[in-house]
Amino acid sequence: MRDEDDIRAPEADRQDASGRQDAGRAEGGAVPSLYGVSDDLVRRAAGALDEGDAPAVRGLVAELHAADIADLLERLSGDERRSLVELLRDGFDPEILPHLAGNVRDQVIAQLGPRALAEALSVLDSDDAIYLIEDLDDDIQAALLATVPPATRRALEESLAYPEYSAGRLMQRDLIAMPAFWTVGRAIDFLRETPDLPEEFYEIFVVDPRHKPIGAVPLARMLRHPRKVLLRDIMDRDVDAISASVDQEEVARLFRHYSLASAPVVDDQGRLIGVITFDDVVDVIQEEAEEDMALMAGVGSEVDVNAGLVRAVRQRMAWLGVNLGTALMVSSVIALFEATIEQIVALAVLMPIVASMGGNAGTQTLTVAVRALALKELTPSNAMRIVMRETGIGAINGLVFGIAVGVAAGLIFDPFIGAVLFCALFANMLTAGLSGMLIPLALDRLKVDPAVSAGVFLTAVTDIVGFFAFLGLAQLVLL
Repeated sequence: MRDEDDIRAPEADRQDASGRQDAGRAEGGAVPSLYGVSDDLVRRAAGALDEGDAPAVRGLVAELHAADIADLLERLSGDERRSLVELLRDGFDPEILPHLAGNVRDQVIAQLGPRALAEALSVLDSDDAIYLIEDLDDDIQAALLATVPPATRRALEESLAYPEYSAGRLMQRDLIAMPAFWTVGRAIDFLRETPDLPEEFYEIFVVDPRHKPIGAVPLARMLRHPRKVLLRDIMDRDVDAISASVDQEEVARLFRHYSLASAPVVDDQGRLIGVITFDDVVDVIQEEAEEDMALMAGVGSEVDVNAGLVRAVRQRMAWLGVNLGTALMVSSVIALFEATIEQIVALAVLMPIVASMGGNAGTQTLTVAVRALALKELTPSNAMRIVMRETGIGAINGLVFGIAVGVAAGLIFDPFIGAVLFCALFANMLTAGLSGMLIPLALDRLKVDPAVSAGVFLTAVTDIVGFFAFLGLAQLVLL
């Protein structure tokens, strides 16, 4: 019998031709990534590029998926990235471009030139093509569109006419639509005989004579029925048609709520003009989550580690300025009690506890509120119940931590200081729970994205209330 170690491949060698590790455990017991490229492949590619070894580089990327080549391009340095694009120029796969992050995508497109971009627009799905050109200047867009086939140009121009981040921008133009009186056999024959079908589709939309969707037939269901069965007899009639002007966040919620694989998109007259598939929605969910996280942190709506230094500084400077303004407001509250702090130095030692606990408690509540608003879980019908719940959580936490910290401060400094600290901490954490809900609700009512500015206002409220309560009570009780 062979020893187990003899039949088990070494962990370091458990990578396929694409540079991805398999499902086995990586060195050190860590679970390896199931997608993207390995660090080893990135190092080997960078070394081959630095040495000018073109055959080695081509061998490393030959079997990579387009998304993995995009991953590799993002992880290389600027000079290495330019070298790899130049090496792949003649056979550059247009499918790589939609997978690239914004700043890297722009650099690669600029290096490839307008002709390569125009060729990419002609072969990519319409939603991916829109992604590549929607941020370009109008004159550059017009010049590019003038170079693509007329049918492609019309489709792209119609999609660009819809608002940014709408279903009209997100949808694909290529779809399968058939009349209700067709049989399963005729539908199958059509699919076999038509050369320019979409690369991927999951269902056939059934339309009326005015090209309005009246049903949908999943491919799996159609293939299980005899050829003579009519599409109208096996179609789903409750089709979730999406207006082209609907925001993409609403589209993502619809897919999530009904677990959709695809959905038809209609124009203002209700005519079928496109389809949105789940892979597009996955991108939307990721983009929206990243945007909300970035806005809450005050680093701009897009976080791109490949962005230039000046751009990154400019994005973050605006909200740092707002934070400075609120910090000055907090400082002015502390200045009101300057004499109190001079007489009781222990207050300066304990002040950060009140501010920190209130800020953290408020951030917890704010995160719950912003998420609930984004998912439509927090609505006018249940707002009061959830506000009371979060306020209660803040009160209970304030009571527990107020007693613990108050007792400790009383033993170390003075019982009266401990009592003041307890009252201030309880009041601030209660306020944090309440304001963590009311601030995002108020901003949402004013049509302002709570993810953008709620954190700044919440920090100001908890700091001001915390310091005012702590120092004010200290002045009343201790002096």
